[in-house]
Amino acid sequence: MGLFNAIRRQLLKVIKWDDPSESTIVYRYPMTDRDEIMNGCQLIVSESQVAMLVSGGTIADVFGPGTHKLTTKNIPILTKLLSLPYDFDSPYKADVYYVNTKQFIDLKWGTPSRVMMRDADFGVVRIGARGKYSFKVNEAQVFMKEIFGTNREYSTSAIQEYLKSIIVSNFADALAEAKIPALDLAASYVELGDVVRQCVIEDFNKLGIAIVNVIVESISLPEEVEKAMDQRSSIGVFKDEMTAFTQYQTAQAIREAANNPSGGAAGAGVGMGAGIAMGQAMANAMSAQTQQPTQQTENGNPCPKCGSVEKPGAKFCSNCGNKLGKKFCINCGMEIDPNAKFCEHCGQKQ
Repeated sequence: MGLFNAIRRQLLKVIKWDDPSESTIVYRYPMTDRDEIMNGCQLIVSESQVAMLVSGGTIADVFGPGTHKLTTKNIPILTKLLSLPYDFDSPYKADVYYVNTKQFIDLKWGTPSRVMMRDADFGVVRIGARGKYSFKVNEAQVFMKEIFGTNREYSTSAIQEYLKSIIVSNFADALAEAKIPALDLAASYVELGDVVRQCVIEDFNKLGIAIVNVIVESISLPEEVEKAMDQRSSIGVFKDEMTAFTQYQTAQAIREAANNPSGGAAGAGVGMGAGIAMGQAMANAMSAQTQQPTQQTENGNPCPKCGSVEKPGAKFCSNCGNKLGKKFCINCGMEIDPNAKFCEHCGQKQ
């Protein structure tokens, strides 16, 4: 009978798992009731893998990448659990679990509804966001105890919704912590993603998982905020161009005025198109004209008929012959007594 049972047993000499998928996190090596691990069996663990021996629901031993010869020397916990003698020759039973420790990427997250944030410019703003994240198992034993259990296989599809809910629930806190104005969110995706990652690290670590990256791909803002962003962009693009255009309009208005002196403001301004630029040009010109009499009176008295400046005390205008019966202050231009030595208006000596 013992010989018959020995023949029925299938002794495993090599245990190895090649992952054919991109989403399997944990895989239990298939064993039937007749499969047993023989002394000296080789356990092959590839890079980005961890292997665990489980007996009676207890994690016995954990192996990293490499080829491991299973003997009582390198499976001390399992040896004690099964009461195996030193240098045993009898086969034994144990489950072998492989855990992928590589990064699982391109997992999507997004807010199912808009979340609220306080903004200095717009007050309370409701925004939506979506993106991707990546993670990897960094504590295989913790992950098995907290998430995996005794399932035959566990993939990203079984946990990604739960991980997404962790990210979404922390997104509002990340917005408050980042303190990024609503108008600047579109230019701060990387910064916001880093803040979200920092907010969820602790929750992921409790599951034996490390959050590697959180990517913000898009943020949807209320319509009024988007309009304000468009206006700000337009102002930034055309700011320099508007300055140059105003200067050009001013030059055009002045040239038109010089070519059409009898056309008045309509001819000089070429209609309302000259706008403020033309008005400024005309104001400067008028200012210059109002200052001209004052500048002219510094050297004598102006003729009231032609405006020619004559020497103080002149009785006739040398330009038009008009009789000069009045005297004007050389400083303020006001009319004064012909015999006055000081201006009665400003006190300037004549």
